[in-house]
Amino acid sequence: MDRLPGIVRQHIAGLRLLLVFTVICGLAYPLVMVGIAQVAFHNQANGSLVSYQHRVVGSSLLCQEFVDAKGNPLPQYFQPRPSDAVLAGATDDYGCDPRYSSASNLGPNNALLSGFVPGVNTVGLDGKPSKVNPFATTADPYCVPQTPQGVPVPSPSPGEKLAKNPDGSYVCDPNTIPERQIAYRAFNKLPASASVPPDAVTTSGSGLDPDISPANAALQTNRVAAARHVSPAAVTALVKQYTRGRTLGFLGEPVVNVLQLNTALDTKYPFHG
Repeated sequence: MDRLPGIVRQHIAGLRLLLVFTVICGLAYPLVMVGIAQVAFHNQANGSLVSYQHRVVGSSLLCQEFVDAKGNPLPQYFQPRPSDAVLAGATDDYGCDPRYSSASNLGPNNALLSGFVPGVNTVGLDGKPSKVNPFATTADPYCVPQTPQGVPVPSPSPGEKLAKNPDGSYVCDPNTIPERQIAYRAFNKLPASASVPPDAVTTSGSGLDPDISPANAALQTNRVAAARHVSPAAVTALVKQYTRGRTLGFLGEPVVNVLQLNTALDTKYPFHG
């Protein structure tokens, strides 16, 4: 006669299964996967880290800013896409900090992204729709004004205090696409009519995209070459070397990894000021 009640036997069987699957799923399987990853995909499994002079300088999976102590872009480096990585509830720009990954989530007709389009989303000094942009400047007909504290004003209220330049023109929000285009052309010494690649003035879904388009890299080549006192052809050759084609030959678009390219630049053509 079985001395153990049925329910006890069921509990013992359940405990055995728990122990077996804990060992299989909680220990054996993770160890096997880690082992395979370390052997077959060692670099990716460890974060796709990029080293320079025997020191880890970042990950090829995350964007990285190349700026001076004041946050100004350095001309001797290729620059990444703009980043919307910000601390929730704050106005500070955290650049490419992965702890604050975020996107703008603004629609294409939002004034904070596209600027004021005359006759479409323009708001006048009285806070009502306008057929002209009363805040337009010579350089930026799509100007979105700011308060003296630097806060963009997409819907001005009558009598609201707005920031102005010494010449009397309005201070425009620098984060609209038109303003980013103006800054991009000026930084790269391009004509005012030069076409600007979309990835140079828009952010990615994560705000941390590590890549730029070959077209974006090509427009930055002369600036980088001049700052490093090397020929544009030499820098162009390096850009081609670090251009990655479509995944599997048909997915996505060709891209250039900014961190890997800049690290190669420092290795092959060191910047001496």
